[in-house]
Amino acid sequence: MTLRIGCTADDFTGGTDVAAAFRRAGLRTALVFGAPDDTTVLPADCDAAVVALKSRSVPAEEAVADTLAAQRWLWTKGAAQIYFKYCSTFDSTPHGNIGPVTDALMDSAGATVTLHCPASPPNGRTVYQGHLFVHDQLLSDSPLRHHPLNPMTDSSLPRLLSAQTRHGVGLVGLATVRRGTEAVRDAVLAHERAGVRHVVADALTDDDLAVLGAATLELPVVAGAAGLAEGIGHACPGTAPATAAPRPDRGRAAVLAGSCSARTLEQIARFHAAGLPSLHLDVLAAATGRDVAGEALAWYDAQDPALPVLIYASASPEELAAVQAQLGVAEAAAQVEALLGTLATHLVERGVRRLLVAGGETSGAVTTALGVRAVLVGEEADPGVPWTYATTGHGDLALMLKSGNFGAPDLFVRALTEAK
Repeated sequence: MTLRIGCTADDFTGGTDVAAAFRRAGLRTALVFGAPDDTTVLPADCDAAVVALKSRSVPAEEAVADTLAAQRWLWTKGAAQIYFKYCSTFDSTPHGNIGPVTDALMDSAGATVTLHCPASPPNGRTVYQGHLFVHDQLLSDSPLRHHPLNPMTDSSLPRLLSAQTRHGVGLVGLATVRRGTEAVRDAVLAHERAGVRHVVADALTDDDLAVLGAATLELPVVAGAAGLAEGIGHACPGTAPATAAPRPDRGRAAVLAGSCSARTLEQIARFHAAGLPSLHLDVLAAATGRDVAGEALAWYDAQDPALPVLIYASASPEELAAVQAQLGVAEAAAQVEALLGTLATHLVERGVRRLLVAGGETSGAVTTALGVRAVLVGEEADPGVPWTYATTGHGDLALMLKSGNFGAPDLFVRALTEAK
């Protein structure tokens, strides 16, 4: 088996998002959770493989080491190009990890220039004059300004990236992108000759991303969100539209939510409004040693098995701040991950076969707890939110791993009731 493209993603839902993008472009795509090793097996006949890491918010040195290990593994599978997928809101700090990881991938590949574009138009992320927008707001004016781990208070991608790398950062503006593939290639080469290593590109539409994808098909390393990855996938010779796959309709259904994003809170509210059973987890009580997971499972056992259920630790910004004030940011996150990972294991033991998980860190905790190392990517319920099917451990389990900010407000209800 020879891959057309290998990808490393900096969190698990980001990996799901980019894997869905490759699949939309006609590539048979596998998704591997966590750092692969010699025992990691990909499904046969894959065109693309995505390694989803938990490297977004760890120390930069750890993120670099994990990503380079994934790059080396992907090279052993034949991947000629490595795509580094990060969040469409450029989640990072002045210390990294986007700049350090990209530099390390380029150094390892002997690359002298790369292109960055986090645009994802279906999810309202666009780049204009190097500034990242979330729908009609600058990133710095959006709810991401209050992100609990990486508050985004600047919208200038060249400025954000320059703080994370010692190399030059340039820009390919929208006027150049609209002139087509050759114009973008020429602009990137001009930056390279001038000693600029990182080139940020504007994009407002999927057509812009298709131009960028074709222009970067030969670069050893490219970086961005799922939109640019799809553009590269469409540019690969011989790709065809993805075939439809049925949505899962067997077994009990549940949602586990740890994300505190505004969109996830909307989705929880819509689940409540539909009259479906839901339970909020008391993270502070769990930290005192109370068996909150056991209480949640007793509640679950009393529910109607014909209905999907929601168990969540998500909280409003005010509630989250109160929990973090008592436990600290790291301990609060650890408590949530431990609770939801434990619950996932017991829910699957109780017959749950359709499991929707909201939040990148939560998804990492759940897949790790379940021992799911690899999945094939299936049909999307919303852009960037596909069903996936376990190929290792719990082979009859369907998982939907949702980035906190992704999906329509009715996603939880629709994904788990329309399938029936």
